[in-house]
Amino acid sequence: MPKKVLFALTSHGELGDTGRTTGFYVPEVAHPAAVFRAAGYDIDFVSVQGGAPPQDGVDPDDEVVTGFLADPATRAALRTTPTAADVSAEDYAVMFYAGGHGAMWDFPGNAELAALAAAVYERGGVVAAVCHGPAGLVDIRLSDGSHLVDGKQVACFTNEEEAAVGCGDVVPFLLESKLVERGARHTGTAPFAEHAVADRRLVTGQNPASAVKVAELALAELKEA
Repeated sequence: MPKKVLFALTSHGELGDTGRTTGFYVPEVAHPAAVFRAAGYDIDFVSVQGGAPPQDGVDPDDEVVTGFLADPATRAALRTTPTAADVSAEDYAVMFYAGGHGAMWDFPGNAELAALAAAVYERGGVVAAVCHGPAGLVDIRLSDGSHLVDGKQVACFTNEEEAAVGCGDVVPFLLESKLVERGARHTGTAPFAEHAVADRRLVTGQNPASAVKVAELALAELKEA
């Protein structure tokens, strides 16, 4: 199994009709990337539309985030991300769907991204997602036609958290509810507290506080695979 992780990033930059911007939540990439790199894994990126995806959640006081964005190789890679059509599942041990509200608009319904994740999974790799990243899991079907999440424990940004940030009526659907519709066994904890779960090489986390734990569990799943 190649020691490479592919982060999937949203290309959607508008938060519904609020007039506010969104994008991929940078801490949910920077912090897990540090975990993977420390374990000897290389990091690549893919986005829905390719090019430079919009960013959100950058805290100048977060040294992991600022260091991540200051790295010349990372900056170059984020300016020219490929689309799923340009990426091969054979190159990756982990596909990690990063969050950010934008994911709610363009991860679901993206057949190429879903097929890429299914291929990584069916080769024995790990599919991981955090916060709103599990929106990418909604339409993933395996070769037997079943939904990837069906019957598995899954964590995501909860309906309660969505209401708490005032976006319950802004997002196109409630992620927790949609995953349950797909057969997922939702598992969660108090709003904005760390919570992540691994179930048969599917690793998911509830919110930004859970991003590092998702990376750690993904590495543990690879060791057991």
